[in-house]
Amino acid sequence: MSRRRNVSLAACNIFGGAKIPHFLNQNEREFVNLPNFLIRRVVQLKYRIHIRQYMYNKSLHLILEDGTVFKGKSFGYEAPVAGEVVFSTGMVGYTESLSDPSYLGQILTLTYPLIGNYGVPKEETTQGISTFYESERIQASGLIVSDFSFEYSHWNAAKSLSDWLKENKVPAVYGIDTRELTKLVREKGTMLGKLVFPDEPDIPFVNPDDENQVAKASCKEVIVYGNGKHKVVLVDCGVKNNIIRCLLKRDTTVIRVPWDYDFNSMEFDGLFISNGPGDPAYCTATIDNIRKAMQNGKPIFGICMGNQLLSLAGGAKTYKLKYGHRSCNQPVQLAGRQRAFVTSQNHGFAVDNESLGSEWEPLFVNMNDGTNEGIRHKSKPWFSCQFHPEASAGPTDTEFLFDVFIRTLEEENVSIPKLIEDELDAKLVAKQIYQGVEKGEVKKVLLLGSGALKIGEAGEFDYSGSQALKALKEEGIETVLVNPNIATVQTSEGIADKVYFLPVTPEFVERVIAKERPDSIFLSFGGQTALNCGVALYRKKILEKYNVRVLGTPVQAIIDTEDREIFNRKLSEIGVKYISSEAVTTLDDAIKAADNLGYPVIVRAAYALGGLGSGFCDNEEELRSLVTKAFNYSPQVLVEKSLKGWKEIEYEVVRDRYDNCITVCNMENFDPLGIHTGESIVVAPSQTLSNSEYYKLRELAIRIIRHIGIVGECNVQYALDPVSEDYRVIEVNARLSRSSALASKATGYPLAFVAAKLGLGYGLPELKNSVTKETTAFFEPALDYIVCKIPRWDLAKFHGVSREIGSSMKSVGEIMAIGRSFEEAFQKGLRMIQQGMHGFTGNKQLVTDELDKNLNVPTDKRVFFLSQAFEQGYTVEKIYGLTKIDRWFLYKLKNIVDIAHSIEQFGNKEELPTELFIRAKKSGFSDYQIEKLIYKKPMPKDTIRDERVKRGILPVVKQIDTLAAEYPAQTNYLYLTYNGIANDVKYLGDRRSVIVLGSGAYRIGSSVEFDWCSVNALNTIRERGLRSVMINYNPETVSTDYDMCDRLYFDELSYERVRDIIELENPKGVIVSTGGQIPNNLAVRLDQSGVKILGTQAVDIDNAEDRHKFSSMLDRLGIDQPRWKELTTLEDIHQFVKEVGFPLLVRPSYVLSGAAMNVCSNTSELERFLTLATEVSKEYPVVVSEFIEGAKEIEIDAVAQKGELVVYAISEHVEFAGVHSGDATIQFPPQKIYTQTVRRIKQIARQIARELHISGPFNIQFLAKDNDIKVIECNLRASRSFPFVSKVLKINFIELATRVMLEEEVQRPEKSAFDLDYVGIKASQFSFTRLQKADPVLGVDMASTGEVGCIGTHFDDALLTAMLSVGYRIPEKNIVVSSGSTKSKVALLDACRLLADNGYNLFATSGTQKFLEENGVRCSYVAWPDEEGAPKVTEMIAGKEVDLVINIPKNLTERELTNGYKIRRGAIDFNIPLITNARLASAFIKAFCNMKAEDIEIKHWGEYK
Repeated sequence: MSRRRNVSLAACNIFGGAKIPHFLNQNEREFVNLPNFLIRRVVQLKYRIHIRQYMYNKSLHLILEDGTVFKGKSFGYEAPVAGEVVFSTGMVGYTESLSDPSYLGQILTLTYPLIGNYGVPKEETTQGISTFYESERIQASGLIVSDFSFEYSHWNAAKSLSDWLKENKVPAVYGIDTRELTKLVREKGTMLGKLVFPDEPDIPFVNPDDENQVAKASCKEVIVYGNGKHKVVLVDCGVKNNIIRCLLKRDTTVIRVPWDYDFNSMEFDGLFISNGPGDPAYCTATIDNIRKAMQNGKPIFGICMGNQLLSLAGGAKTYKLKYGHRSCNQPVQLAGRQRAFVTSQNHGFAVDNESLGSEWEPLFVNMNDGTNEGIRHKSKPWFSCQFHPEASAGPTDTEFLFDVFIRTLEEENVSIPKLIEDELDAKLVAKQIYQGVEKGEVKKVLLLGSGALKIGEAGEFDYSGSQALKALKEEGIETVLVNPNIATVQTSEGIADKVYFLPVTPEFVERVIAKERPDSIFLSFGGQTALNCGVALYRKKILEKYNVRVLGTPVQAIIDTEDREIFNRKLSEIGVKYISSEAVTTLDDAIKAADNLGYPVIVRAAYALGGLGSGFCDNEEELRSLVTKAFNYSPQVLVEKSLKGWKEIEYEVVRDRYDNCITVCNMENFDPLGIHTGESIVVAPSQTLSNSEYYKLRELAIRIIRHIGIVGECNVQYALDPVSEDYRVIEVNARLSRSSALASKATGYPLAFVAAKLGLGYGLPELKNSVTKETTAFFEPALDYIVCKIPRWDLAKFHGVSREIGSSMKSVGEIMAIGRSFEEAFQKGLRMIQQGMHGFTGNKQLVTDELDKNLNVPTDKRVFFLSQAFEQGYTVEKIYGLTKIDRWFLYKLKNIVDIAHSIEQFGNKEELPTELFIRAKKSGFSDYQIEKLIYKKPMPKDTIRDERVKRGILPVVKQIDTLAAEYPAQTNYLYLTYNGIANDVKYLGDRRSVIVLGSGAYRIGSSVEFDWCSVNALNTIRERGLRSVMINYNPETVSTDYDMCDRLYFDELSYERVRDIIELENPKGVIVSTGGQIPNNLAVRLDQSGVKILGTQAVDIDNAEDRHKFSSMLDRLGIDQPRWKELTTLEDIHQFVKEVGFPLLVRPSYVLSGAAMNVCSNTSELERFLTLATEVSKEYPVVVSEFIEGAKEIEIDAVAQKGELVVYAISEHVEFAGVHSGDATIQFPPQKIYTQTVRRIKQIARQIARELHISGPFNIQFLAKDNDIKVIECNLRASRSFPFVSKVLKINFIELATRVMLEEEVQRPEKSAFDLDYVGIKASQFSFTRLQKADPVLGVDMASTGEVGCIGTHFDDALLTAMLSVGYRIPEKNIVVSSGSTKSKVALLDACRLLADNGYNLFATSGTQKFLEENGVRCSYVAWPDEEGAPKVTEMIAGKEVDLVINIPKNLTERELTNGYKIRRGAIDFNIPLITNARLASAFIKAFCNMKAEDIEIKHWGEYK
């Protein structure tokens, strides 16, 4: 044998018979006589390749009888096989399914794309049968999957799925588009198919129905199990082991007989007929034996095949279904009752209901297609079910039917339906009596919103509230909404009948109830804000006073879940484990509790949202600090044993009035317990749970919500031991939560809509699936994709903030990525959060000397550090030890890194092998990432894209249809993937599509207001008869609700992905101006690629966004602006400093919310901020301009058509310039600016609109000082204040702007802002309580997380309402003032005098106290934190002796910063209202001194005319 051939064979041995890998170079191929392990080592060292992936590289094709060919790779036994191709939509349970004898003769397609994750359990027997398998071997002839996990991870795994398949000599193929295959089977029916190796001998098709499969599957002799009270003959037609287990659990002796054995001469108490494969018509001997048994009248129970054989014995007929029922989520209903069950099924034949004799009747019915699911004899104890109540794999909801069977052995003459109802009741510790409303009773509903967006309570409640209002409108019910968040979709015209922009507090809501007199109220759609308000109204008996009923979950049930002691007691009543904890109300009790439980402990505040006031404590000192703060947010604090490092799993559960329950989605946290679920990366469905764990936790969740009495939706969170099935319940949210929005978007199941209908008295069986429009809403979605949620933090915007993430939420938004492999979804998601990552690899390295610590102590940058650890050669085991992230996830991440290393070996795009290119795209690599890995430098645009398209490597569009392609969807809820071969959508190319680019993840500066803009654009497009298309990936939004547009692409807003979609859609054009900064930033690149941008053109957008071009244009037009200089060299900047002086403003281009925008007051700050700005805006110029102090800031929001103004709104900031416009308090119409100023602003706006040829929305910001007007910036897109001015003015600016962009001629509205008899105030919501250690001071970089907009007949009225809506309280008596510079002392003087005159006690630090006393204002001295003497201001704050803190930062000296910081941070930590701006403080003080909260008018939006 030649030396070369020898090496080839050695290499082929490693690579599973495949050719030598393409990546070995000539020299490496010429290695002589090297043993296998050395060749493997060479390859691993040079390429760090996962060798195992090349062991599964042999081509294997699926050929169907209609000639269709699917190409994949082999990962099982290497032999051809033929059989009937069927599909199952189960998401777990592959070991149970493959060993199920009912699959004999069939090639099983698993629709869930990720298979093999948790390996295969060890071989073990209990009572003579296998402990973990359903029979003694794999029964299916072959296996077809999309993606196979090369590495598995599970405490109970003994081998890989691949090894098990090989041991059992069962072929398997991966890399198949299982969704396309499922659709084919759905449309054409089950087909014969074969798995064959190309270039190897072919085999014929085989039809399993041509022979008796039962005879093959059945035992060959009588076997006896157990020694129980009841003797049961089990006719084995191919019985599953779990059936035997279920019978043995119930004190029986099981006598298992072959299928054709005549058992009638035996002694037995009851007959059981098992499941089995194939056509029941072959089992004539079994049917004859059953008929004989009927003559003695003994109880009979049949399952699956047993149902068909009992029916045939009773004289009925069976027929073959088109494609059968094989899944874990088939909904069946108890005939003639409202009771329904989720069942596991696996059959291809069904009983013909019409052929049942007069003595028989259907017992269960399939709720999707009406087929028979069971029969019963009207007078004898004979019954059967077509589904599998033993359910392995699958839900255990109907296992009680075995108890019903045992009851028939013990009792005579009891009807089967009665026994079923009795057994269901017997399972409940306490039966819940439905006390809710009946359908049609409700006439008028009050719905509470969640107010301003804040950390822990964000846009998800706009989504859930909008869904609920839609459900109510469909029923013709009048709706009243209380929500001061003017930027939301739910507060838009036509959603609720009446909208009150008022605080969601018991006092205001009571006044709305008194005025509106609703008959009912919903509390579960407005987050914790609405829930807490509702509980307070209930406890104060206000709801009782006005005879208002709470819809959905009863208030007592809510209290039961929120109060930890009651909750734990409830769980122990039903035998559910919870975390050991003690509820305490004092610090001393907390210390005792921690000592009893043992450190580490976790502290939680009850009735708080997003883990507010919670954290881990390793010792008493940490406990004291945390508990003291926690008591500021809640009267009850929980000290519980820490289970840090356990897995965290969530289930979204729904229950209706008839006690029907479903779990809509289960989710697994990528991070272990210890990180709040809102802070964690989350995958849905869970990836590392076995069938047993998945359904155990599901059963517990259903048990819990039944016992508590939830009506509607609820979320159950668990801690799960990573090395056993031990678990603890963490908490239950008896309301729609952040996870509910994620679950709705992840599955396509509209939880909030359904929950609202259930609250109105409907049962789940009475509702339809909103996606298929045909099947029932009582079902559990089957996913054929994976979803990955990643949080977005904006911690860089806060000075001094702790970057550690833990049990309290800090993230401001989140994204959801969809893919058909984990790698694909994960890498998509990392790009979506837009925090500088191109994926998991190919990013800028973060420099750290403490990598182990960065992995062990999680921060917002942990994903970067995970990538770095793999790059530095850390093993999966080492990373697992440091992070406790499940090994399966880590193997997947390592796979991404391995692929990246493979790509890096190639010097140009032409060398990159197509197979590796495809693999990279299937694993979520972007074109840009691949370009970076190959070239290591910037390349001409589209370098990799052009190469990819040339090779025909294109993504496909897949649909989310809730049932894994088992039924067709009527909605276009779409995503793109490379893990497929065909589109689910047929594109007409008719140029009727208009694509709207959404706003991506909520972040500081881009929030729900842009969602409002996007939704209004979509509505307008639809009204014009065009096809509305949305691209967005934020699960919290209304715009990503699949019925808001004609096509929703839940996908990236990257240039690459938007281009992919545009090429498919061939649209009329793209709207980039309603989604904030992200779409705006794409305009130029899309335009260069020939995409039609609707409205203002890309070149004009660039002229406004590019700081240099825009400033130059203003100079040319003679429009005044602050003096400016572009950063070219530091010398130039220093020269500019000499001319202008400090303070200066540094501003990068193309950014949102003032990212990296900073005011500098000295040279060292200037140099630091310049570096930061160039990082943020690398390709575009950074400009330094003079910062004008004491100037008013004024904004104009407008719409222009071809450069001419159509509509405009001028608003004025309460604060002077220097506070970012997103943080400022805005009044509209403006109250204190000259007519001349207004005129000049309009003139400038007209000039700019003409110069930039604006067609669409835009916003310009001005500075006004002493009648001098300067332009600061111009955005050629909708701004944050568009919903606010549209709603106050009652003119929809976005509707007009969209019509302009669609090239309609638009008439100017008649109305002017100066005709309004009322005022709107927009106030900002800050979430500093969440951001430990952050300095709560405002500047030019935006810090607010949300806003409210309130309307009043005068300024004080509107301002006070707005301030109360964002959480300020009117002080009772004590106010601390530390008023900063002389200017702000003067500015606050009148307000302080007013406070003294109104009887308030003023306390002031030395400078302020002296100034006030000199000016005749009475006040007491308090010492600064670093001064000697008493009382100290910080002690007063800690002692809660203060009702309001006013602290105006004076300057940036070390002492001022430290003292001021301690005061400001103290106020936040002790939950005392804080104001840091003199003008806002004055306005607020004047408002609450001039009027009381009860003077605020209770008027709805429609009443302001």
